[in-house]
Amino acid sequence: MTVALDHTHDAAARSWIEAANGEGADFPIQNLPLGVFSTGSAGPRCGVAIGDQILDLKLAAERELIEGPAAATLSVENLDRLFALGRPAMRALRHAVFALLREDNDRRDGSLLHPMRDCTLLLPTSVRSFTDFYVGIHHAIRCADVLGQGENPLPPNYHTMPLGYNGRASTVRVSGENVRRPIGMRKPIGQPQSSFGACEWLDFELEMGFYIGPGNPVGEPVAIDQAEDQVVGYCLLNDWSARDIQLFEMAPLGAFNSKSLSTSISPWVVTADALEPFRIAPMKRLPGAGPVPAYLDGAADQECGGIDVTLTATLSTAAMRAAGAPAAHLLETGSRYLYWTCAQMVAQQSVTGCCLMPGDLIGTGTISGPDQASYASLFELSVGGREPLVLPNGERRMFLEDGDEVSFTGRCSRDGFVPIGFGACSAQILPALA
Repeated sequence: MTVALDHTHDAAARSWIEAANGEGADFPIQNLPLGVFSTGSAGPRCGVAIGDQILDLKLAAERELIEGPAAATLSVENLDRLFALGRPAMRALRHAVFALLREDNDRRDGSLLHPMRDCTLLLPTSVRSFTDFYVGIHHAIRCADVLGQGENPLPPNYHTMPLGYNGRASTVRVSGENVRRPIGMRKPIGQPQSSFGACEWLDFELEMGFYIGPGNPVGEPVAIDQAEDQVVGYCLLNDWSARDIQLFEMAPLGAFNSKSLSTSISPWVVTADALEPFRIAPMKRLPGAGPVPAYLDGAADQECGGIDVTLTATLSTAAMRAAGAPAAHLLETGSRYLYWTCAQMVAQQSVTGCCLMPGDLIGTGTISGPDQASYASLFELSVGGREPLVLPNGERRMFLEDGDEVSFTGRCSRDGFVPIGFGACSAQILPALA
């Protein structure tokens, strides 16, 4: 794998859509993320975010403004068929859209655009399968420390392979859909007995997600040197967690009800090509970790298999919104703290012959940094509910309360290139059912 830059990454390029050229814009012409949207008069269709507008890919294909293999996939209701074509076809689509939207295009067609504020954003793929990994090493170490396991914070296999579990694809939801407080069997730290009722330790986890492209046949693992070609795009991901339910159910099979309530994702898929300028070497392995197994050890992946995305989380309470106050900043972290790469996660998921399918979603696990300013969950920030956070308006939080809204953002910056963003991943907590 080599970093593949082309004319679509040119920092001097501008769009005829002015909102795409503004400083701080998430969706300049160098980004062109893919998504699915609907309007009041039309059902789901594929689109590209540009500034504060959405380019209607279905309409562009019908007018023969987009050609090639990708054009035939743009009349359906999600991105599965496009992702199945893989990165070369998606790159050709990116080039075609770039040409349509660049400032020097003398055939500008505003009828292809929809104001984003007038559109409903939907899940970008069918998400037939969802896997969540656990490769944020600082999160793993911090949680073990909070639980009093600081002397041996990591299981022995943590340095040998990326750990993960198969999650609930059925409860993956797009940003903006509210999250219902779950009920279940719970036992917070310090309570001698379990009880049934509404979760009292509801938490967020700041993660990234990535989407699978062509996939692989059953029984045929994806080799590490081909695994990066399976990763076609990225999103922000909130792995909502019911901590008091989780603490009681973890032994012996791991999280179950505590993780199945909801997973929120940002609606726009920032393509792998858009992120090429922001490739970095993966996080260095800890001293004494030992060698990476051969099936996870790719030379190109070790050179530039990481991505550099700055991630933030904010919290807005009902009282803040009533007072017109801004959301409170909670943390800033980054994808540079992932201990394993996305290619390694693909290779690990498929090593037994597990079939990955176009549009499948894989989560990275919670991406905490090494200090309190970068802890990516309330469980870490509040030291397991023992040290509440004091918000700017004086409110205190150990875990999330009804009416709280959590929002994630992601942004890539590098000298010589135009910064790009992911948009928001947000949801508000609704009360538990009586």
